[in-house]
Amino acid sequence: MGISFDKKVDGSVWLNFDIQPTAKPTELQNRTDKLKDPGFGRVFTDHMAIVRYEHGKGWHSAKVESRGNFPLDPATAVLHYAQEIFEGLKAYKRADGGVNLFRPDANARRFRDSADRMAMAQLPEDIFIEAIEQVVRIDRDWIPGGEGSLYLRPFMIASEIFLGVKPSAEYIFAVIASPVGSYFKGGPAPVSIWVSEQYTRAAIGGTGSVKCGGNYAASLRAQAEAIEHGCDQVVFLDAIERRYVEELGGMNVFFVFDDGSLSTPPLGTILPGITRDSIIALAREAGRTVREEAYTIEQWRADAASGKLKEAFACGTAAVISPIGTVRSASGDFTISGGVAGEVAMGLRKQLVDIQYGRAPDTHGWVRKVF
Repeated sequence: MGISFDKKVDGSVWLNFDIQPTAKPTELQNRTDKLKDPGFGRVFTDHMAIVRYEHGKGWHSAKVESRGNFPLDPATAVLHYAQEIFEGLKAYKRADGGVNLFRPDANARRFRDSADRMAMAQLPEDIFIEAIEQVVRIDRDWIPGGEGSLYLRPFMIASEIFLGVKPSAEYIFAVIASPVGSYFKGGPAPVSIWVSEQYTRAAIGGTGSVKCGGNYAASLRAQAEAIEHGCDQVVFLDAIERRYVEELGGMNVFFVFDDGSLSTPPLGTILPGITRDSIIALAREAGRTVREEAYTIEQWRADAASGKLKEAFACGTAAVISPIGTVRSASGDFTISGGVAGEVAMGLRKQLVDIQYGRAPDTHGWVRKVF
């Protein structure tokens, strides 16, 4: 028998998380060896959380158990119609040994929004957060120290067995965890990006603002093209005029100008990044003007050449902030401020990371202490 955890979701519904610790935990030495250099997304902890949904029954059978494979029938809906969404967030070890989550409520809200757009069952935010916290608690020994963290991947798939184009009546929500080291070895280095002029990421009315696997799958060919041209990442332009900068393959983008102001592409066809939103808040709090406005690739090139543009950087959960040094395209290349990391980007990165690890005061209520 596992240990039941009662969690009240609303005034009338109780969800019991049945905690079933693995009978074969990773041996201490093996875990220690893996945590020395875990990389990103290749090492996984011992447990996972699972909650199931059935139409007419709702969410049920919440449990934490040994990480393992899902048995999937060949006709499982997700395999044919791609009803799938996910999130990404991290658990950070504080200097006192406690653990922080950063804005999990924002991830929970975005997860519900993604589910709504994909015609999937909407998971209550309390269940989302509790599942994450349960995994963090049971696998707390997997959280690296220093600048490492525990990357958490909540996701949901359509699990009904049928062949027919309709929303699934059954879903599996799960949370897995992966210890990760510092994204950059030796500090954040400016990245080079390739401007995709042939492929687009999203269009108005599409799923650009949704964190679903299909968006990322559609970006992979463009990312491969970027690598073929010696670049680290790809940046997409809008699907209509092919002029306006939208976002990178998996990160939002910011521009810093000579008057100290910042701009970032507006929401609509891009992912509403939680790191993006946090950067906007921190920059405005520091007295900087932040505009959410359209910006063309031609203007980017001209502003870099004139010196009006001082910095450009990408942001996301994994890397936090990545300075952009060089932009390459079939139309020619250009660099931003000599291709070095800028003070504004690095200052914002340090400020954000210090909040996440509990080294700086959290004046926004972003940090949630698990223990």
